[in-house]
Amino acid sequence: MMNGRTVKRYREGNITAAFGADLLLQGTTTIPNLLLRLYRHLDITDEEMILLIQLLRLQVEEKNLFPSASTLAACTAQDVTRVQQNLNRLIEKEVLAVTQYYDERKDQILSGYDFEPLLEKLSEIWASIRVKEIERTRSLLEKRPLETTAQEFALIIRAFEQEFGRPVSPMEVEQIRQWAEELDHTLVLEALRRAVLMGKHNFKYIDSIILEWKKNNLRTVEEINAYDAQFKKRRSGKQLSSKVDDRKKALLKTLYLS
Repeated sequence: MMNGRTVKRYREGNITAAFGADLLLQGTTTIPNLLLRLYRHLDITDEEMILLIQLLRLQVEEKNLFPSASTLAACTAQDVTRVQQNLNRLIEKEVLAVTQYYDERKDQILSGYDFEPLLEKLSEIWASIRVKEIERTRSLLEKRPLETTAQEFALIIRAFEQEFGRPVSPMEVEQIRQWAEELDHTLVLEALRRAVLMGKHNFKYIDSIILEWKKNNLRTVEEINAYDAQFKKRRSGKQLSSKVDDRKKALLKTLYLS
């Protein structure tokens, strides 16, 4: 053990393997993607975000709840004065707080940085974005498609949500709208049904089915079924022809060897 960490004795000459082993031993610090994506919405600068990441790392890796400015300066490109300024700004913005923690091992109260304000603000931003997405989806649903009535379009959306087991996103609504404007709504539902039967719950697979129908100018379920029947007939004919050819080859081989 060195500075509270596990140190492994490595074989000489294998620096790549040594790096890989140490990479695993040092562990990881999980940073929520939502935080990385939305931190600018919280009025957090890049410098302040680096400090938050290092504070999280120090809590997780070194159990250091209240690192000094010099400790943080040592693992960032900021000097001690700059670190202290950024910490103060994070506290003023109510993104970071200082609170009391109880250490069971030492049976004492310790001061430490608290990320609860950060998570509260992040949840508010997330909720605001989700509300806007829902409102946009509703707005898209209320628009009348060119070839499909609003009621029919709503039925298509509900069918997709039931089969996928989740609400469709605004981008997916636009994709369904495009299909519904190009084809009869019964064909969109038929494409969904066929994808589900194949266990393909994704829009890319459904789009490939619809593209195949459009390429062959199939406009009704009856035309599609007739096309499928002809395709199966052609394929079975090819398979039969292949079997006949195999029999001929076998007969010729028998005659040649006899």
